[in-house]
Amino acid sequence: MDKFSAEKRVEELRDLLNRANQAYYNDAQPFISDKEFDEALEELDVLEQKFNLATDDSPTKRVGGDPSGAFPTVEHPQAMLSLNNTYNEGELRDFDRRIKDILGHNDFSYAIELKFDGASIRLRYENGNLAIGATRGDGQRGDDITQNIKTLEDIPLTLDGTYPSIVEVRGEAYMEKEAFVRLNEFREQQGLTLFANPRNSTAGSLKMQNSREVARRPIRFYAFDLLLEENDTNRTHAQKMNVLQNFGLPVCEHFKVRSSVDEVLEVIEEWDSLRATLPFETDGVVVKVNEERYYEELGSTSKSPRWAIAYKFEAEQATTILESISLQVGRLGKITPVAELKPVLLAGTTVKRASLHNEDEIIRKDIRPGDTVVVEKAGEIIPQVVSVVNPGRDRRPEPFRMPENCPACNEKLIKSDQEVAWRCINPECPPQIRERIKHFASRDAMDIEGLGEAVVEQLIGEGLITNFADLYSLRKENLIPLERMAEKSAQNLIDAIEKSKTQPLERVIYALGIRFVGKTVAKDLAEHFGTLDLLMSTGIEEMTAIDSIGPKIAGSVHAFFSNEQNVNLIKRLKEAGISFQQNKTVAISSSLEGKTFVLTGTLPSYTRNEVKALIDKHGGSTSSSVSKNTDFLLTGDSAGSKLEKAKKLNINILSEDDFKSMIGE
Repeated sequence: MDKFSAEKRVEELRDLLNRANQAYYNDAQPFISDKEFDEALEELDVLEQKFNLATDDSPTKRVGGDPSGAFPTVEHPQAMLSLNNTYNEGELRDFDRRIKDILGHNDFSYAIELKFDGASIRLRYENGNLAIGATRGDGQRGDDITQNIKTLEDIPLTLDGTYPSIVEVRGEAYMEKEAFVRLNEFREQQGLTLFANPRNSTAGSLKMQNSREVARRPIRFYAFDLLLEENDTNRTHAQKMNVLQNFGLPVCEHFKVRSSVDEVLEVIEEWDSLRATLPFETDGVVVKVNEERYYEELGSTSKSPRWAIAYKFEAEQATTILESISLQVGRLGKITPVAELKPVLLAGTTVKRASLHNEDEIIRKDIRPGDTVVVEKAGEIIPQVVSVVNPGRDRRPEPFRMPENCPACNEKLIKSDQEVAWRCINPECPPQIRERIKHFASRDAMDIEGLGEAVVEQLIGEGLITNFADLYSLRKENLIPLERMAEKSAQNLIDAIEKSKTQPLERVIYALGIRFVGKTVAKDLAEHFGTLDLLMSTGIEEMTAIDSIGPKIAGSVHAFFSNEQNVNLIKRLKEAGISFQQNKTVAISSSLEGKTFVLTGTLPSYTRNEVKALIDKHGGSTSSSVSKNTDFLLTGDSAGSKLEKAKKLNINILSEDDFKSMIGE
């Protein structure tokens, strides 16, 4: 390559990397993988060195993204550097060899810890009180997001134990996989753009302007470094982790010290196998020289320390053929494009379909049928198409465009200015009817046991129901002829439908499937109005007087009850004997007053909703996540990660029998 060609290629790479940095750090919408980014960065570095083309503003000199400008900017007292990445054993052994060459001996050990796929943040404590929380930004300056940081339950507002006047902490904010899936489900209900992965959802959440909204996001935190004004060169990284724990800051349990690179590789192999079972996303392992006394001698480049490196796991990705693009109609009419794939093994399961999210995403990635595509599991849970391998192939079909009409009912699709999604607003659209009935019968709604997806399909297919109100007209003799429906199971279903008539108003409101009305909003509406009749007759302005109800929700609720078809369905539900009143909680005792419970696992005698109701009746409250404010963790079979966290925080752990004793049963 001559210098002219090199200059042209350097400009191309800088443009690509600058756009990728903007998308990754500021927009939380990456469009290339970490490995592709690192390969482009390495190519740029080689060309700059070989042809003397380096500049101060080159991506090879940058650590992260610029501060966003949406928050005040703070200077970091010590630069927050990024780490060089390695993807194989040979490169890790080269790192080990360089350390030994610089030091001239091998009298050191390595600290090994998981690398979280989240957002790096800095905390500053002054006299034990949290004073500053900031993003990494460009490494020298970051966004002051202190008010948002203070909403994270894992981060203490005051330190424990004995501490110096100034304490600087570095750590990673992240989101657990299950929480990420729930957040995206909520965003989909709201008609919002879905996050690509837990890392993007964390970064995007931390930069929200409303800290009350940040508090509602399930963001967790682990500390991974400690900086003190008194520099003790005899301290090890492992000792710093113990100090962080003593201060009351959470650190990851996956931390080990090993004396050789061979032992480090054994740990990497172990954790690579383990990562699929972890509740959070990890993209590799960080390897650091454990002894701080060598850091100054080993030094740093402009962007990375020489005494640490990140070993990146192979991404859970696969390449396959996108055979076609189908359209899926959701319960609320949202049209979701889906990639129909040539089956491929990915993260232990065979993937045949992957979400393409919306029309804008398909156009941005230029995805077309017949393309060879890279597929990965976002949070190792949701298959999605990352990129096209062969966009320059011959005879590609025309770019994808959303059809004008619904693929299920042929009604014209609409798209509002506030949404990226197209919608079918036909209330008689068959897929929407199916999904609405399934939602109506679901556990958190009317809780009709035995009315699963297969039974709903049969009932609709046989013409026995066309909406959820029809469920209350079913008779046992209608059900017995259905496939796999004996007399006993038919009677059980009829009994479950009858039992659902006593559900409180909050569940009825949620079951109706009103857009933007989830379980929390449904409960707020039920408790405020008390009866469905009063809610139906209330105007938008009066509804927005409730703290949790904004104009968008109020408008949606008002529009739902203004629709003649919906009013007719509600009239039929009332005639069937469904309670349209909110049951007042009758206090049994105050034995649990002021106590907060978290539930995990399956209890032998109670459903989760039943035990929550009991806690409420005895004066207690429940929370979805374990924190230092939790008083008791009530555990059943197959307890999850909440149990481990409760043990670390020394929270009282109860069995069902323990709980029964507390409430006198």
